Amino acid sequence: MSQLDVLALIWALAAVMMLAGWVWQQRRRNAGIVDVLWASGLAASAVLCAALGNGAPGPRLLLALAGGIWGTRLAWHLWHRVCREPEDGRYAYLRGLWSDHWARWLALFQLQAVLVALFSVPYVIVASNPSTRPGWLASASLIWLGAIAGESWADQQLARFRADPANRGRTCREGLWRYSRHPNYFFEALQWLSYPLLAVGAPGWELAWLGPVAMFLFLRFLSGIPFTEAQALRTRGEDYRDYQRRTSMLIPWPPRSAD
Repeated sequence: MSQLDVLALIWALAAVMMLAGWVWQQRRRNAGIVDVLWASGLAASAVLCAALGNGAPGPRLLLALAGGIWGTRLAWHLWHRVCREPEDGRYAYLRGLWSDHWARWLALFQLQAVLVALFSVPYVIVASNPSTRPGWLASASLIWLGAIAGESWADQQLARFRADPANRGRTCREGLWRYSRHPNYFFEALQWLSYPLLAVGAPGWELAWLGPVAMFLFLRFLSGIPFTEAQALRTRGEDYRDYQRRTSMLIPWPPRSAD
């Protein structure tokens, strides 16, 4: 299959998956399932691209492991939140605006199917890499290991903080969250840097940079930080404004003293 054929297949499968997710959320009024499916879709996409690619075994194997493990871990983490907590505040806010308007929610879910295909572009490039370059593979592996460890650690710290009823209405400033308002997003973006390194030597390998660049833009300006911080300000008010004044937005950095 050509690279475009693989991307078209990924989009079609993701569209069907998101359609099922849309039906699920219409019945349960919890759109957080879309994030679970997005992560699951990327995990499956990495494995599928590795299986269908015609590149060298080394890059394809690391692609399947890196993308599969990252997406599965994130999906499992998000699934626990969907099952145990009320609808994520971002989607609850949209529900207040949209109610149960089926077309708007369907469009939101199908947009995520398109994004699964978009973020799979680095995968198909890596899977077509005809050469195994040990130095680049080692560098990609180190970046990925550091990113997955950091993201997992940040998620665990936040989950532990949120599980304590005494912290209701307060902002987590523990561990990595003392140095970044969004350490989970920072490490999520960081792990995408491993794919351009895995793609070195492949035709059009520069396209693999679409992953980290697109992820940074989405997290920083579109669906990540803006929505998350707007919800935090609605629910935590001045406590979160103080957190914003003291703490780096994305890149971990020592907190500032009060003005």
